[in-house]
Amino acid sequence: MNNSLLIHQIGLTFLQGIGPKKASHLVSKLGSIEAIFCEKLNQIHHLTGIGKSVLQNMHREQALQRAEVQMEYILKHSISTHFYLDINYPRRLKQCEDAPLLLYSKGTFDPNPARVISIVGTRTATEYGKGLCEELIFKIKDSDIQIVSGMAYGIDILAHQLCVKNNIQTLGILGHGLDRLYPSVHKRTAEQMFFNGGLLTEFIPGTRPDRENFPMRNRIVAGMADATIVIESKKSGGSLITANLANDYNRDVFAFPGNIGQLFSEGCNGLIQKNKAHMVLNGSDFLKQMNWETDQSKKAVQRSCFIELSKNEQMVCKVLENSSGQHVDVLSIKTNQSVSSLNVQLFHLEMKGVIKSLPGKKYVLI
Repeated sequence: MNNSLLIHQIGLTFLQGIGPKKASHLVSKLGSIEAIFCEKLNQIHHLTGIGKSVLQNMHREQALQRAEVQMEYILKHSISTHFYLDINYPRRLKQCEDAPLLLYSKGTFDPNPARVISIVGTRTATEYGKGLCEELIFKIKDSDIQIVSGMAYGIDILAHQLCVKNNIQTLGILGHGLDRLYPSVHKRTAEQMFFNGGLLTEFIPGTRPDRENFPMRNRIVAGMADATIVIESKKSGGSLITANLANDYNRDVFAFPGNIGQLFSEGCNGLIQKNKAHMVLNGSDFLKQMNWETDQSKKAVQRSCFIELSKNEQMVCKVLENSSGQHVDVLSIKTNQSVSSLNVQLFHLEMKGVIKSLPGKKYVLI
């Protein structure tokens, strides 16, 4: 991406009085992002129908100046961007009408995996809740599911840590910029997540973890996923906000039941009672309700029966079996092929629909 385009993409988020809906309307009617900053205001009014007073108060020059400063920081610190019109923008989130125009990330993760779930819960998890989370993660670890959460205390960080331990791709959604981490005690876990996942936020570097940012963060947690699972919650709080947002987005919501009268069971029991969440008892139950039960041996048989693979291609598939992704250099060593020769096999396997590429030169079986 050229720097000019990036400046305009960032600048679009800085325009005064122009939210995601108006911004996408402007881009659609004008045909490009650049036109928003270059066209005469009268022409923009004529083409879009947006009021002249709104257009006059956008402060286009100031937006571009702020964007240039941000771009320099982003490039210096190797931060990736995800613009809503780009292929690396999460497609599930794009379906939400209040989705951010631009996201910032660090790490190596697939923005559009086959399956995504969000796991949320109380910040003061009990042993009961921790046990439920551990069983769930262990059960789904071989089901090619990306797990999203919010890096908060309690259930959130436990889910991320269990994903790191079980080599499951996990993504932490932040309520602040990528120049910091809140809570700071989770920095070590975040660093481990970069190798098979990462951090994602709509907030520019320099944004503090202010209270009003977290409901905005929660809508991304809900919008990124096919399903949201609540593990322990009070009758109000961030987890229930996320669950309600997921319902608004027409996504599946699940909740583990708890003992009646227990403080951290009230939220989950209430969701189930009000038919705002499906009751889930364990990991197998969740996979069954989502129709995500997998049979790895059956997949292997299907590949061998219906797709003709060369000896080298079969070797690559064997290395990728039961893996959440292998780097091309690792595949070269394990298959005893040069990288140039291996790239040919990988290309053929992608064309046959057997594997798919992940960010960071990694590959996984489909």
